[in-house]
Amino acid sequence: MEKARQREYLEVMGIQDWVSRDAAPLEASLDAVVSADPGEAQAKAPEIESTSAEPSIKPTPVSEAPAGQPDMPPWMEDVPPLVDDFAPMEGDDVMPPGLEPAHQPRNDVARLDWPQLEHRVAGCEACELHASRTNTVFGVGNRSADLLVIGEAPGVDEDRQGEPFVGRAGQLLNAMLKAIGLQRDEVYIANILKCRPPGNRDPRIEEAVACEPYLKRQVALIQPKAIMCVGRVAAQNLLKSEEAVGRMRGREFHYDGIPVVVTYHPAYLLRSPDQKGKSWQDLQAAVKKLRL
Repeated sequence: MEKARQREYLEVMGIQDWVSRDAAPLEASLDAVVSADPGEAQAKAPEIESTSAEPSIKPTPVSEAPAGQPDMPPWMEDVPPLVDDFAPMEGDDVMPPGLEPAHQPRNDVARLDWPQLEHRVAGCEACELHASRTNTVFGVGNRSADLLVIGEAPGVDEDRQGEPFVGRAGQLLNAMLKAIGLQRDEVYIANILKCRPPGNRDPRIEEAVACEPYLKRQVALIQPKAIMCVGRVAAQNLLKSEEAVGRMRGREFHYDGIPVVVTYHPAYLLRSPDQKGKSWQDLQAAVKKLRL
């Protein structure tokens, strides 16, 4: 992360500095039940363990899967091409110096239970997105799930229905979960933002910072065995990184001590189906975390 942007982000979050920690090795192969197609080894890059105090960088490279493994399953090949409202925009939104959320979430979020947290999110006005939303998108699924899926930000359909991943990308996500033996209602699905950014633009720094306490509390209440971050916006905001998904996948990250697997967003896979093999490897890595 560029130094100026890093300082800017940390200033908004009230964090003074980064602290590195030693990384623990990750096992290089997957169980036979979830054996993967061979994938290219990813370049080494720093990664971050987010804690309640300060984030810390924790890179661990993963070896390539052994050759001669079965092909990935067909993930709903009949899913129609992506032509709906979800079209993530490239580029980063930079918060002007000195700009902060007008209304920060109250500092008691970490003590809220599920009903209280959901009520707080529904009435949140911590950033300007509340003025244009139809519904908040709190999250959906098993609140005691072993796997937490974190997406980017709500789109038009999600804003209308108040539920994450309800369009074609959601159909593919359901198929991806089914491929590893999970139904949608067996996992918990949430987003980096609880409100839709106008025009499906990327979240601004102050918006992500304002929403972070809600997601952090959801993670603490669920206590999943693993987190699967889908998409660039989700991975960069959760892990405080500016690296591309292609450089983050295949590595071990942690958020509040919970293993994080980074993979491509289903909407990206609908536009680039040749990348499904890589996501299949990521899904297998997530399954292995669930079995530890």
